[in-house]
This record gives sequence, C-alpha cells and structure tokens, in this order.
Amino acid sequence: METTLHRQLKALYAADDATQEVVLGSYRIDAIADGQLIEIQQASLGAIRDKIRTLLEDHDVRVVKPLAGRKYLIKKARRGGRVLSSRYSPSRGTFFDLFEDLVHFVNVFPHPRLTLEVILTEQEEHRVPCKARRWRGKDYRVTDRQLRSVVDRLELRTNGHLAAFLPKTLPDRFTTREIAQAADIPRWLAQKMAFCLRKTGAVDTVGKEGNSLLYELAVARVREKAA
Repeated sequence: METTLHRQLKALYAADDATQEVVLGSYRIDAIADGQLIEIQQASLGAIRDKIRTLLEDHDVRVVKPLAGRKYLIKKARRGGRVLSSRYSPSRGTFFDLFEDLVHFVNVFPHPRLTLEVILTEQEEHRVPCKARRWRGKDYRVTDRQLRSVVDRLELRTNGHLAAFLPKTLPDRFTTREIAQAADIPRWLAQKMAFCLRKTGAVDTVGKEGNSLLYELAVARVREKAA
C-alpha cells in the first residue's frame, strides 16, 4: 500500500496531479517533470532494476531514493487509533546508508541518462503493536511513513560521484577497515560501499593486506600507467 511519504514526494517533484501516476507503455511512472521520468523508491532499488533499465533505452530517468536521517516514532493502539507514545529514535541515518541498497543497482547505475537523487529526510513512522513472528522479531508493524522535512540532497550521475564518498584522509591504498574507521561507519557497510565502487569502476583491487583486499581509486591507476 502506498505510504503518505510516497504521495508527499510525488507532489514535491510534480505538483500537478496530471503528471503523476502516468502510464507509459506497460509501466506506471510515479511522475514526469521537465521531460524526465521520476521514480520514487522507498523499497529496494533492486525491485525496479529491470524497469529502470528498460526505461533508460528511450528516456531520461531520475530515481529518487529517500533515506531516513531521523525518525519520529508514533506508537498507536491500532491503525487510526489513539497515540500510546511518541519519541525520536536515537538512531540517525546518513548518506552512507545508500550503499546498503545500491549493491542491488550497480548493474544499472551509472548510466548517461540516469540521475540517482538521494534525499536525507526526517520522517514520522507510525507503528501498531503486533506479535513477533520469530525469536527476536519486531513487536510492532509500521502502518505509515510521513515526510516531516527534507534535510539534504545529493545528485549522483557518475562513478566519480560515488568515489567522492571516500574520506579524504584515506591513504592511496586502503582496506574496508580503513574506510569504516575514516567514515565512522560499520565495517559491513564499508564492505558494501567498496563493492559498489569496484563494480562501477570507481576503484580497483590492487592486492591484499593480510586477509583484506586493498583498493585504490581508479584514476590513480590511470596516472600511474601514464607516468
């Protein structure tokens, strides 16, 4: 079911209802603005991978990926019922969270007709209690998400834009451990980041340090060969 957040973002990119939910061939497009097809994807980017690849054959496409920089949690007794509690989540999201999902989209991005716009948002997350289906499962169900504000935006078009995520303090050759430390992100997320950078040609693997792969910016390899 469509969330309030999705509807709000469609209106943000295409205020005219006539330019929202447009049928194009066998696809329904979230919006069209300035000659560009706009797809807003809260769920996995992998779910729209084939659709975007097909649309790019004939159209310029902007994929909008909202990330939750901060969440205001609203717990209700039931959907549409009274509010039991409300508070800000202590966890914070950053642009680095993109790489958790981008691993499923690197065979589409980058593309000369594709813009990937990542927006960092503050959201309301509405929850109702439910019985956890498995051990350590969630004891709530999310019924809706709503946009409170857009905090920041990034437009990504090339592998160079992805490489710009790498901290400037990294050595010329680096491991995912060093990425994690310099960027202050978990090692597992740094590994996904390195995977995306390698698959898009932004970095090369140039050896190993112990059991860890060593990476280097691809542009550095070009300079080395030219020297």
